[in-house]
Amino acid sequence: MTIALWCIFAAGLLPNVLAALSKVGRPYDNARPREAIEGGWQRRADWAQANAWEAFAPFAAAVLVAHYAHAAQHTVDALALAFIAFRIGHGAAYIGNRPSLRSALWLGGFVCVVGLYVVAARA
Repeated sequence: MTIALWCIFAAGLLPNVLAALSKVGRPYDNARPREAIEGGWQRRADWAQANAWEAFAPFAAAVLVAHYAHAAQHTVDALALAFIAFRIGHGAAYIGNRPSLRSALWLGGFVCVVGLYVVAARA
């Protein structure tokens, strides 16, 4: 399995990690799970989790398109790893309440997804 395909797995885990972080240090009621996330960094972790889910599908699709187009594997792997790095940074910036940095990191991840389609188109 290629590095890029493993990155799909990592990108799928990231929202779950962020969701778990959103519940740290708060009493948890399984009947009302969202009420436990009232504010602070836990709330931002929950928002980061939602954004990570939104970013997952376009990334996974882009990796698969590049894979099936037989794009240069080293380029696909590099873009996929960069995407994961940007998304981890995005989650950290979201939790840390750094909106400008968060937006820049989001853009970096988006550029990686576009780049995957570009290398697929050129294959």
